[in-house]
Amino acid sequence: MSEKSELPESQTYFTPKDLPQELQQLLIVDDDPFILDLLSEFFSRLGYQYYLAGDGLEAMSLLEQHLITIVITDLLMPRMDGMELIRETKKLWPEIDIIAITGYSRDFNYSDVIRAGASDFIRKPFNLDELKAKLDRIIRERGYRALLKRLSIRDILTDLYNRRFLDIKLEKEAQRATRQNYPLFLIMLDLDNFKELNDTLGHQAGDEVLRRLAGVLNDSVRSNVDIPFRYGGDEFAIMIPHASTEQVKQIAERIRRNYLNEQDIGKTSLSLGISRFRRTNKGLREDINELIYKADSSMYIAKRAGGNRVIFQEETKKE
Repeated sequence: MSEKSELPESQTYFTPKDLPQELQQLLIVDDDPFILDLLSEFFSRLGYQYYLAGDGLEAMSLLEQHLITIVITDLLMPRMDGMELIRETKKLWPEIDIIAITGYSRDFNYSDVIRAGASDFIRKPFNLDELKAKLDRIIRERGYRALLKRLSIRDILTDLYNRRFLDIKLEKEAQRATRQNYPLFLIMLDLDNFKELNDTLGHQAGDEVLRRLAGVLNDSVRSNVDIPFRYGGDEFAIMIPHASTEQVKQIAERIRRNYLNEQDIGKTSLSLGISRFRRTNKGLREDINELIYKADSSMYIAKRAGGNRVIFQEETKKE
């Protein structure tokens, strides 16, 4: 249920200016039709996408169906009041921001609402400019949080995901692959003759080659399925779920060939190693470590054999 209200990876990272207004989806919750009409007209004029709900239960249904980013809710409502809605929303969709509105300050105070999980609080009768200012602040803060998240999981030079995020994604994907019984592969790859290129042409040229390789990886894998990572230095990884052995070999060969077609890469080429995730009676972490070790080992076999090749040890052993 909670997955429906999470923004896709491709929509969660922006500059610190803010999250673009057009990517916000608001949910306005109030049992007063006049307030709903007023806020509907107001947010329409500002160009926001929004949904309307008359109480907390209706709001929960809409949260399950849509990628809501910000909830603006009254507190006193029938069936499910605003405080319960805030608590349930933050429990299921912690990334959603909430502005609470009430005309009865004696029943609810600011600290109670914030402790429940709201981002801000406004009292009726409210000024629309004040509401807009609070909304603008929340959107700016969402932008900063998104940027910090991006910096924590992305490599600055190549803009690929980093090794830290590989560990996170591999664990989630390995659990899912085990549950749903589909294959999961890992490709590890390393640049051949990269040190020589750095020594002769300089580190700026080396950085440009790494960026070119990142572009090759993005262009060579299946969009929105396979995920490339910068593992460290001149070593990269690609997580490949839902693929046959033959498909993975084709992806690896496509990466190798496409890289050789790049300009200004000197004498560099790629050594690639493939491994398949196998669940054993050991712990999940041990099985993931084995997946990484086998891919890394296969990659170094390719490198010792002269580089510019793909090695899949399991296949070699069968032969």
